[in-house]
Amino acid sequence: MLRIAQLTLDVRDIEVMTAFWSAALGYRVERDDDGNAMLLPPDDAPLGTQHVWLQASAAPKAGKNRAHPDLTADDPAAEVERLIALGARPADVGQRGDEPYVVLADPEGNEFCVLTGWRDPALRAT
Repeated sequence: MLRIAQLTLDVRDIEVMTAFWSAALGYRVERDDDGNAMLLPPDDAPLGTQHVWLQASAAPKAGKNRAHPDLTADDPAAEVERLIALGARPADVGQRGDEPYVVLADPEGNEFCVLTGWRDPALRAT
C-alpha cells in the first residue's frame, strides 16, 4: 500500500516561501545543504501529519496547479484573514461562489484551499 509522505512545492524564492509556509502551518524549518527546506510539523502534531518540502526551481509557475493542498482549521474565516496578512491572496480558479472552501494563492501563486465546510458530514461523504 502506498501513502503520501509529503507535499513538495517547486518554488523560486526559498526564503519567501519558507517564511510564508512555516508561518502559515506553524511548522519548523530544517535547511538542506543545497538550500532547499523541509518544513516539519510541531512535535505535538498527530502521527502521520504531512511534511512539506520546498525545492528550488528556476521555472516560474504557469497556469493553475494540477494538485494543491486543502487545509482545515477550527476557524476558517480567521485563518483566511491570517493567511492573507502573511502574503496569500484570493485566487479565482473558476469557483461558482457556493463552494465549501476558499481558494487562496501563496506569494508565488500556488493555489491552495481553506476548507470551510469540512465538519459538514455531507462534505465528508463526497
